[in-house]
Order: sequence, then structure tokens, then C-alpha cells
Amino acid sequence: MKEQKFRFVIIGTGNISATYYKAAGNVEGAEIIAAVSRGGRMPSWAPPDFEVAPDLESVKADYDAVIVAAPNATHHVWAIAAAKLGKHVLTEKPLDITIPAMDQMIETCKKCGVKLAVAYQRRLSPDNMIVKELLEQGAFGRVFAADLSVKCYRDQAYYDSAPYRGNKELDGGGPFIQQASHNIDLYAWFFGKPVKTVSMLSTFMHRMEGEDHGVAILKHADGMIGSIIASTAAYPGFPPEMAIHTEKGSLALKNDILSTWEIRGMNNPGISAGKEIHSGASGPIVSNTGGHEAIIADFIEAVRLDNKPAVSGEDARLTTEIILDIYNNNLY
Repeated sequence: MKEQKFRFVIIGTGNISATYYKAAGNVEGAEIIAAVSRGGRMPSWAPPDFEVAPDLESVKADYDAVIVAAPNATHHVWAIAAAKLGKHVLTEKPLDITIPAMDQMIETCKKCGVKLAVAYQRRLSPDNMIVKELLEQGAFGRVFAADLSVKCYRDQAYYDSAPYRGNKELDGGGPFIQQASHNIDLYAWFFGKPVKTVSMLSTFMHRMEGEDHGVAILKHADGMIGSIIASTAAYPGFPPEMAIHTEKGSLALKNDILSTWEIRGMNNPGISAGKEIHSGASGPIVSNTGGHEAIIADFIEAVRLDNKPAVSGEDARLTTEIILDIYNNNLY
């Protein structure tokens, strides 16, 4: 007997909602059957008979889970509302922008017995998974440095297109919590939380409340020193890159692909060379939805098999903690 489709309601009708609609359509057994828009906006991608409701309580269709694609600071509001209705929650990154909000949504989802997952889909990129496994095995010996560079470009029109873009109340800040959040999640996944953080952040090229360029230095308990550059002022935008330096040599992941491999005695184990992976370097529009498809498929499996999703609420909380430490220790 054919398994019933897993039905989502998407919360928010902005640019990213189109990405999720396309991605869900490419995942066997998944579909987005309605949207929530407080302003009643019909998404441009929606079929004529598509349901749009002002809130979750008003949705008429039967559904299994929500995808939260609303402004960052509202993620906990929607997650909690969905959990109280018994619906599972997949939220766009970041989990949220404050510790109390994140803790509240994690606790409510647990209490209501629903899954909470976060769309940090870079964790599912094959080369990233290979590096993670090798790090856990200690295959590189001591890791003494990790340098992450996320130099994107966004023009002023991008920030003018919505009042929340780049502000602190709803977005949480600039590129550290927005564009670079995916890559900082990888950093957190690989290396954990640092014990000391200092940063220098400022706004150089845009009219916006948050930073548009900055650098952070992070020291870890084992002595490793990390650096993170995040920008939306670096014209024309460059693919993100993480270089890792170890006692056995060096490697680099360029846009999730093992582009440099100089580890003595080991061949490059990467399998992603030549594949197209969305970088987000020069604009927000996602042409390749493969990463979103992977995170949706993983989420559905986690719900149906009662497994831990690839990126749980607790996992994503650590990423926001690191970002908040970067913001709170700005020396500029």
C-alpha cells in the first residue's frame, strides 16, 4: 500500500517560500498544501486553488508539519503555535535570535511530543559529512587552526526590499546571523563552542542597522584558534571557504567541496567535485534546491521513524550561541 503524502503548511510567503515549494515538489511523498500569511498574500508560486490563511488555527487542510519561513525573531512564535497544535516543526535558519526564545521553542516541542528541526542543510553535503567523520576519528591529529570566510554581496535594494532585512529586532543583525549562519553551523558542528571570542564588526557599504562586514577570532578549549569573516559588502560575492590546518597537513572546503587536500599519507576522499551547490554569494535566490530537498527528506524520515533529525533544535541552538557571542564581544 502506498504511503500517504507528508503534508506541510509553510509559514511566510517571501522569496524562500518559493525555494521550499519547489524543493518539496521534488521530494517523493512530500507536498506543501497551504501557506500562512498574516497579510493574506497569495504566493507567486501557488496554484489557483491554494489555501492561504492568516494563522495556523485557520488552516482548513489537514497537515503533518510546518515549515517556518518567517523573519528570524518570529521563529519561536510559530514553532510554539505549531507544537501546541501537535504539528512537527522544520524551521528556516537560524533557530531564533535569543537564548530565551530558543529554549522556549525547544522545550515546548519536547513537551508536545513533536519534532523540531532546522534547515542547516550544509551538514548533509557529502564532503562536509566526510570531513566531520574524519575529525571525529582523529584522522588529522591535532587541529590547530580553522579559518572560515563567507564574503557575500548584497546591494542596497536587497536591504530596502523588506523592513526587517539587516535589522536587529527581527533579523538579529547582518551577515553573521543571516548569510554566514549556514557556514557557522558547519564550524559549530566540526569544532563545538569556543571558550573565548573577540570580534570587530561594522557597517561600511549599506544603510542598515546590523553589520555588513566583520571578523571574529575564536579560541577553543583544546587550544585551536578559529577565525570567521562574514560580509555582504564584498563585491561581487565569493564562494564560502573553510580552511583547516592540522598536524598532518591542510585541507579546504570551498562551497562544501573538498577543493584543497594536502594531508600527508591520505588521498582526497571528496566525492562532490563538479557538482553544483548553491553558495548564496551574490544573491538570495536559490537555483539548486538539492540541499533543501535533502533536509526535507531527512525531516520526514525523522518524524516517521521517530529518529533525531539531521539538525535538531539543540544542534542549531549552539550555532546561534556562537553568533551571539560574536555580537556581544565586538571591539570595533
